[in-house]
Amino acid sequence: MQSLIRIRVAVVGALLGLAAAFAGPGSAQAEPPDVTVGDLTGFSAEGPVYHLTAGRAEARVSFVSTETFRIELAPDGKFTDPTGKDIVLPQGAPPETRWRDRGDRYELSTSEVTLRAYKAPLRFALFGADGRQIWAESKGLTWNGDKTTQTLARGANEQFYGAGMQNGRGNTSHRGKTVEVGVDYNWNDGGHPNSVPFYLSSAGYGVYRNTYAPNTYAFNEPVTASAKEQRFDAYYFAGQGAKDVIGQYTKLTGKPFLPPIYGLEIGDADCYLHNANRGERHTLDALKVADGYVENDMPNGWMLVNDGYGCGYEDLAETAKGLQDRKMQLGLWTEDGIAKLADQVKAGQRVAKLDVAWVGEGYKFALDGCKDAYSGIEANSDARGFTWAPESWSGAQRCGVQWSGDQSGSWEYIRWQIPTYAGATMSGLAYTTGDVDGIFGGSAKTYARDLQWKMFLGTTMTMDGWAANDKQPFRYGEPYTSINRDYLKLKESLLPYLYSYAHEATKTGVGPVRPLVLEYPDDPRAGTDAAKYEFLSGEHFLVAPVYKDTTVRDGIYLPKGTWIDYWSGRTYEGPTTVDGYSAPLDTLPLFVKAGANIPMWPGIRSYADRTASSPLAWDIYPQGKSSFTLYEDDGVTRQHRAGKYATQRADVEAPGRGAGDVTVRIGASMGDFAGKQSKRPYHFAVHTGDAPSGVELEGRVLPRLSSKAAYEAAVQGWWYDRDDRGGVVKVKTAPRATDSAFELELQDTSAVGGAVPGASATLSVPAGQELGAGTAGKVAVDVTAGSKDATGVEVSLDAPEGWQVTPAEPVGRVAAGTTRRVEVGVTPAKSAKAGETTLTATVRHRAAGQDRTAVQRFGVGVMPEPPLADTWASDMVWLKATNGYGPAERDRSNGESGAADGHTLTLAGKTYEKGIGAHADSDIEVYTGGRCTAFTADVGIDDEINGYGEVAFSVEADGKVLWTSPKVTGASATVPVDVKLEGARHVRLKVTDTNGSKSGDHGDWAAARFTCA
Repeated sequence: MQSLIRIRVAVVGALLGLAAAFAGPGSAQAEPPDVTVGDLTGFSAEGPVYHLTAGRAEARVSFVSTETFRIELAPDGKFTDPTGKDIVLPQGAPPETRWRDRGDRYELSTSEVTLRAYKAPLRFALFGADGRQIWAESKGLTWNGDKTTQTLARGANEQFYGAGMQNGRGNTSHRGKTVEVGVDYNWNDGGHPNSVPFYLSSAGYGVYRNTYAPNTYAFNEPVTASAKEQRFDAYYFAGQGAKDVIGQYTKLTGKPFLPPIYGLEIGDADCYLHNANRGERHTLDALKVADGYVENDMPNGWMLVNDGYGCGYEDLAETAKGLQDRKMQLGLWTEDGIAKLADQVKAGQRVAKLDVAWVGEGYKFALDGCKDAYSGIEANSDARGFTWAPESWSGAQRCGVQWSGDQSGSWEYIRWQIPTYAGATMSGLAYTTGDVDGIFGGSAKTYARDLQWKMFLGTTMTMDGWAANDKQPFRYGEPYTSINRDYLKLKESLLPYLYSYAHEATKTGVGPVRPLVLEYPDDPRAGTDAAKYEFLSGEHFLVAPVYKDTTVRDGIYLPKGTWIDYWSGRTYEGPTTVDGYSAPLDTLPLFVKAGANIPMWPGIRSYADRTASSPLAWDIYPQGKSSFTLYEDDGVTRQHRAGKYATQRADVEAPGRGAGDVTVRIGASMGDFAGKQSKRPYHFAVHTGDAPSGVELEGRVLPRLSSKAAYEAAVQGWWYDRDDRGGVVKVKTAPRATDSAFELELQDTSAVGGAVPGASATLSVPAGQELGAGTAGKVAVDVTAGSKDATGVEVSLDAPEGWQVTPAEPVGRVAAGTTRRVEVGVTPAKSAKAGETTLTATVRHRAAGQDRTAVQRFGVGVMPEPPLADTWASDMVWLKATNGYGPAERDRSNGESGAADGHTLTLAGKTYEKGIGAHADSDIEVYTGGRCTAFTADVGIDDEINGYGEVAFSVEADGKVLWTSPKVTGASATVPVDVKLEGARHVRLKVTDTNGSKSGDHGDWAAARFTCA
């Protein structure tokens, strides 16, 4: 597909170039002068619609609701509306309005807002019912032959958000930045696919530009908002915060659709028929891949079976039936449009992925494609419409998922996608996503890291057949398969939580994935770079993805409140910034807000695994009074639109802090739908940190069970698990009627954090610890006592099978607030692979009168045996190998996206048998273990690039830069490298882009060799 992408981009570029050629450099003309609307020359009122004339120009103000209104300006006095009925939905009866002539202005008012229209010149300003200015034009509306612009005064601390999917940004303020809104076919960092001509301000308003024309918003002083057309048409929303404004905007343009439940599961895409990358296959071969998900116990909701240029399909009904038998649904990529959609849906299609190849005109064409595909699924089945689109516009939130396009998997890809999707929520886009680890490139490690955090998005897909390896989550082997399975199943268990937020989006317009500033608008850091690389999933999960090749995450900002580490149970009080968070490959930095009541479906691979007797689990982090309303329906059909759904509320009452009783009230399930459980067992995990004296269900004492095994075997009862995340009370009930409420009381326990908050000890592990395969070593663990002494301290380690662990000597006492380092003997298995391995440290101790347990996951490096003699760099184990495009190559030049698809290394006409072929930015790490004295090589840009490219090479050892080349171009002479390495243990070979363009940056480390003793 890489060549096809290049062709696509070349065609777009050629069209743009052709347009420029018609204009011609010699035919450039002076830009027509700006014309600003003049003095008011006429005014009339027709109910909620007001006409204002200024010479030939005419403005029209129309009130939609008490807080929403529209301003139009026709420079020639003739109003037009290219969007027609495409985007704005019928809004019902307009509000009562009134107007007054105040001498220098007219005031047009509802019960909530007053729009001032100043007379000389005509200029608008908006005020709230309390007299507060919300926004004001600093000059009148302006137009020229190219665009129409509104100019607004910017508040001293005013912040701006929105403009749709803005790659690499959007969850932090646009203040001081210029944002483009339009189709640009740039799906990488800095692009703006799925743009939306809407923005909102922290001053309490939003603006939707009702147009199909591209927009430019410059949030400077003053703010200028332009659209490339000779008309002005904008709707304004005044609200009590961003959520209110988003709600008004989506009331106007459409609330987000409710996906089918399988749409919240991961999807899989590939081409099976006529796949040039994979050889001849058949559509039914998709079922073999589906079997891979089943055999590996991995969730998968749907499969696109024709995702490739020139890829057709056959045996469609049989394929759909086979997927349904495996608890999946059939999707198709609509490369050629949707003319055949009706027959495809009747054969079993339930997902439609649109493509730039036929929605390339963008704007109206793309929006129509989204709506038509969505309605086509619904017109020919009882299923809900479910589409994916790479380019869309306002209104698309009501018919599809906005997908960020074809990208290459890398650490950078993860980094810039984090703010992208959370930021898009600020424009009413409830479901935005990108492929797991991209469509090209990628690696086992970046795949695992990318999948982890994308499980907390609403929708996700993995795409195969374009990179060197297929990208199903079971392709990379262990430990990656197990890590990916764990996160896929975690998402599956959280479906009730995420689906409830999906339903909420249909009412409020606010999607499940949220920037911190949406929930914490008064936090001065929430809209800044301090929170750029994290987001909220719903209101209760804070996700801080790892976007570098590291086992430690710094700079995690936690806003006001109590936050609990999801894996260890450790509590943090915000606002605070967490540095040094231990995040080995299997650990996504994930926090839960105290007060969370999270509904879960435990132990399932597919939503379809649920039966009439399946339990509903509640994961509860008690603090003060809190509640959550679970939403349920049949998950697939459209019957919920006719009222066929149910809600059930969980209320928890606990101390605000410290000791006390915890009461959980589960309300009756209100409503009905096909397949609703009439009764079900309930499971509770209540994170208290202290064992209760007893647990009562409806006033009757529940039996306390003595062990995990006894708890799992029981039908009803409770057990305090001191070893689970700081101490969790686990409760089971026998099946109970869902139409009846009940109450659970945990007596003499505490809010999350324990009866004596901070009493428990905590663990930390120094980063960068290394062990040798088959060699005895030690791992250091730091035990820090909390607010009370820790006594009887025992530290142990959980390690992989085949490793040997020698327990540390017990420590009698660690004084409150002090740290004691404990060393545990560890011998990795001789067969242990070089690279990162996850261990878990456990400290069992007593503090504040309770037996307590603290745990901490961490990563250690398993090192290969260091070189015993001179060795080629290409023959060594590479601890890390990041590369700008495709994999770095051993003894070949950098090729395409596959391994070993490069060519003979050639520099300045000389060929080399040994060496490394890389592409900027590249970073390769090897372990020398202090046994090598020198590194030599010839470096340069490979001859195959024919003079292009510009890079610099560098050699680092143990964190210090030992050598850096001058800038090297494709025309430069070969640069010799001779670097002394006395005592170095780790050596990194880097190739870095130096001119901002990575085209042709094929940097070779030819004859790269280590001199070792």
